[in-house]
Amino acid sequence: MAPSVFHYSTADCTRMLANRLALVLALFALFAALDSSRGADRRPNVVLILIDDLGWTDLGCQGSKFYETPHIDRLTVSGMRFTHGYSACTVCSPTRAAVMTGMYPARLHITDWIEGHKRPFAKLKVPGWKMHLPHETLTMAEVFQANGYATCHIGKWHLGNEEFWPTTQGFDLNIGGNHRGQPPSYFFPYERDNIKLPGLAEGKEGEYLTDRLTDEAIKFIRGSKDRPFFLYLPHYTVHTPLQAKPELVAKYRAKAARMPDQPHQNAVYAAMIESLDDGLGRLLAALDDLKLRDNTIVIFTSDNGGLASSTSNVPLRVGKGSAYEGGVRVPLLVSYPSAIAAGSTSPVPAMSIDLLPTLVELCGLSVAKTPAWDGVSLAPVLTHRSPHAPREGTISRSEMPTVAREALYWHYPHYHPGGATPYGAVRAGDFRLVEFYEAGKIELYNLQRDVGELSDLAAAEPAKRDELLAMLRAWRNEVGAQMPTANPDFDAAKDQQPSPARAKKAKS
Repeated sequence: MAPSVFHYSTADCTRMLANRLALVLALFALFAALDSSRGADRRPNVVLILIDDLGWTDLGCQGSKFYETPHIDRLTVSGMRFTHGYSACTVCSPTRAAVMTGMYPARLHITDWIEGHKRPFAKLKVPGWKMHLPHETLTMAEVFQANGYATCHIGKWHLGNEEFWPTTQGFDLNIGGNHRGQPPSYFFPYERDNIKLPGLAEGKEGEYLTDRLTDEAIKFIRGSKDRPFFLYLPHYTVHTPLQAKPELVAKYRAKAARMPDQPHQNAVYAAMIESLDDGLGRLLAALDDLKLRDNTIVIFTSDNGGLASSTSNVPLRVGKGSAYEGGVRVPLLVSYPSAIAAGSTSPVPAMSIDLLPTLVELCGLSVAKTPAWDGVSLAPVLTHRSPHAPREGTISRSEMPTVAREALYWHYPHYHPGGATPYGAVRAGDFRLVEFYEAGKIELYNLQRDVGELSDLAAAEPAKRDELLAMLRAWRNEVGAQMPTANPDFDAAKDQQPSPARAKKAKS
């Protein structure tokens, strides 16, 4: 019997093709939904960017009309800007330790940059503080690593010699981090005194360090895209030596000539900031390209205030290495598009010690034992949305949640060429009190009315002075802060003589 032959009309063929197309589209939608579901279940990635010596006003979003930072400013469009962000110390190593551990430098006994400054004939003898981050202290990287994250450190470490480097502290990979506080050069080869930056021995002549670190960061992100990752990117910039691309320096010299009234005028420093900003733009573009941006928390901040010889911290008083706001108030930007209201700001005072507990909550991480963190989670502040503007818009002070903390504290029992003599400080509400240990001098300022700390209220408001001083001293006792002591070798004449240690610029 001859086989049957079926003939289909044009309409039948069109209908069958439409059905098959519908089936294909349905399957595609199903797989997309499954993939989306897997993405939703995946814990967020984290990119933590810590800039060295970046001042509070050194970004466009922080008020600078001279420095150009369009990509960094984008973080404020897609997240939250803290108007009262603080570093844990007026110099770098203590702040870096605080970021990694969520603990005050005073509790860690890491209270100066490593190796510190020597003042053998000063009035006070500094305590025997730690010059490394102890292995027994739980680090941010160890928490992420224990929760299945790929962990990577790229940039400046400065928390001890090789036995305490990043790969001994929870990082799978370390590129560029050693015991040094500044780069040998911002142009390849990156070495000095036969000491090279780890993982950066190979490179191209004339390659710029900030660009190279960004390249390495993007490489890590692309290689880790299929699992949650924690990238810690502590850039060396804008620390001395101030070095930048010649064409950018020329651009800002011309701009400075056109804008002579701007407080920011350093063309080399401005060029370094532009290279930093370009790098962040490339990193964000890589996250967008990999479709990871919405599920990635990006934090951008600084380890201390701007160095006064490099930038201006106006309206703040002085800068890095001082006892005042210019030494510790810093930019703090947090972007997490899937959870943080776009374009929001917060007046809540926040510090380096808060980053670890905040990330633990935002990422849903488990911690083996109750940690002794001094920081608090900022997650309630970050994820709050106004009922009138669920995704965008201004959140009023009355709607903005706060954190359960009475004050922020600082303890710096050291001398620094930036102007600091041994001191402690506390901020509670709008008031900031500074206690200078050499003479027991107390200063009190209302930051709401006097952000430049020009009007000392210690004599005019004795009740508030005594209240904050009692809080500061009780806190020092609670954290076991090491205090300076009377120096038996004190010699005012010798202390005033120039010495190599005092003549050098700050190295942290």
